[in-house]
Amino acid sequence: MLRQQILKKIVSVSTLLAAIFSTGNAAAQLTLVSFGGAYQEAQSQTIWQPSAKVVGINFKEETWTNISDLRLKVKAGSVTWDIITSGAGGAARAASEGLLEPLDYKQIDVSNFIPGMYTDHCVGTDVFSTVIAWNTKTYGEKGPQTWADFWDVKKFPGKRSYRKGVAGMLEPALMADGVPPNKVYEVLSAPGGIERAIKKIKELKPHIAVWWASGAQHAQLMKDGEVDMVIGWNGRFDAVAKDGGKVAFTFNQALWDFECFAIPKGAPNKALAMKFLAEATKPQYQAEFTKRIPYGPTNKKAYDQISAAVARTLPSSPENVGKQLQIDPNWYIKFEARASELYQNMLTE
Repeated sequence: MLRQQILKKIVSVSTLLAAIFSTGNAAAQLTLVSFGGAYQEAQSQTIWQPSAKVVGINFKEETWTNISDLRLKVKAGSVTWDIITSGAGGAARAASEGLLEPLDYKQIDVSNFIPGMYTDHCVGTDVFSTVIAWNTKTYGEKGPQTWADFWDVKKFPGKRSYRKGVAGMLEPALMADGVPPNKVYEVLSAPGGIERAIKKIKELKPHIAVWWASGAQHAQLMKDGEVDMVIGWNGRFDAVAKDGGKVAFTFNQALWDFECFAIPKGAPNKALAMKFLAEATKPQYQAEFTKRIPYGPTNKKAYDQISAAVARTLPSSPENVGKQLQIDPNWYIKFEARASELYQNMLTE
């Protein structure tokens, strides 16, 4: 009888301990969200997995498209994501709408970051460029070099692809319309500037075969040879080229920007997410990431671990930055809502 009572107590204690440890493990899992495709695969293998191992947690991955996905979750009070990857402009707008948690820079060390590569709600993970890419089977190595070329359907006949969302799409249109890069945001901020850009895109609309919605999609378009030229992200095209795809691109008149990590408002594991970001933003992970996707690091210390030859291929290298226009996130905070509405109206006309 005594033996049975002791066994029952042992079972009860074991059950309780199992429940405690089960609950602890469940809590020690983050949901990390990014853009899918080659980018997210590289991010997972070079940043998320090794960081999770150091911090001692598990994680699961999901993908998303833009802040409208986050907005719905926050407003519904059903946030299941702990960390999202976002473009700086999208994060700036999300922060202005109260969709992101402030970051704790006592935990996250940004002392060696490139100036401007982090904000109160968003810490930079890589620098990327929105470039002109073309099918080398169609044009050889001498494809379009400027946005005026991208719009020139006589000199460069063929199918185009343009982004379905407005971010980074108005600036090329103004450059194609003759606006110098250093005047683009001045024109866009002036009355009629957004309309001017959209009017220019409407000129090209009959030649746009696909309006892409994700980086994975525009990379696949080039891999399959479905279009002859496309606006998109340099790292995606580099991955296609390495995989044997007939694609080339130029940094000339490209738009450079940075992607960042942010914590959604109401994230279920905010404290753990902050601890994870403190690890995931260290230079060794960013240096490893450049070996998979040629996006530049935001942490300057990462360059200590990157060869000079590789550094020259990155968007943030001095020789490439000088050819490009930096995306202005403040413009997007002020004007993106209206620009997006006009852009979407243009798509449905």
